[in-house]
Amino acid sequence: MKKTTQFQELEVWKKAHQFVLGAYKYTTNFPKEERYGLVSQFRRSAVSIPANIAEGYAKYGLKDKVRFYNIAQGSLEECRYYLILSNDLDYGGNTKLTADLEIVSKMLTSYIKTIKNKISSK
Repeated sequence: MKKTTQFQELEVWKKAHQFVLGAYKYTTNFPKEERYGLVSQFRRSAVSIPANIAEGYAKYGLKDKVRFYNIAQGSLEECRYYLILSNDLDYGGNTKLTADLEIVSKMLTSYIKTIKNKISSK
């Protein structure tokens, strides 16, 4: 893993940020009655992914880092459900967004495993 000096350098954060931008674009076309429901929930959980990655990055302790990255995973799974729900409600195709989320999920899981390995080797 390349040494970084700020969270914006993390590839997982970059991919998560791109997912957020995609989620905002996707939800723009949802029905108006969803503005304070599904749109709001979806966007907040999407934003939470890179936000918690950024917050975890700033933590000094490895266990603290993992905790925030795990919160990001929870938000990611919440988004996964919103994509399923949006599809079932016929709010538009989301194949690319689903694929983007899967990439973030795999990267985040790998990142957490790497940190946990550092913790267990101490």
